[in-house]
Amino acid sequence: MKKMKLIAMALAITSLFAFTLVEGNWRVKSDQAEVKFTSKKINGSFSGLKASILFDERNPEEAKISATIDATSIATGFFLKNMHAKDALGTDNYPTIKFESTTVTKNGNGYAARGNLTLKGVTRPEVIYFTFKNEGGQGVFKGEMKVVPRDFGIDRNGTPDRVTVQLTVPVNKI
Repeated sequence: MKKMKLIAMALAITSLFAFTLVEGNWRVKSDQAEVKFTSKKINGSFSGLKASILFDERNPEEAKISATIDATSIATGFFLKNMHAKDALGTDNYPTIKFESTTVTKNGNGYAARGNLTLKGVTRPEVIYFTFKNEGGQGVFKGEMKVVPRDFGIDRNGTPDRVTVQLTVPVNKI
């Protein structure tokens, strides 16, 4: 019995060290995050960003980024355009847009997160190019990705050929 308690205590201490030694765990300040999109035909934003970010500037190849956005939160500044955009995105059946990184690499003065974007039930590889400003216990990820809506089955009349998504994601170190 004593041996079991010692083993359990050793495992608990090891687990604590494992979590405290991992650098780059960041909690998103969701209420301050900005997800904007622009194109020749429509501009707007989304809200409701949720993300899990494991990132260390010295070891970007070990990063893991998983994020979702509430597709129903699309805002174009005009009610009718919002309704058309929600319909085009199929938000009744696909209320969430998701990105999950597969690799993160250094890219010039920034980074490239390659991963899978799931939009309207279609998953395709995409890249988010981003920078990270580390301010000790806080930081800001700023990124951009270009998306071709037709690649995701969004092909309504008036759908833009390409949409640029811009991200500003303030974070706190966990």
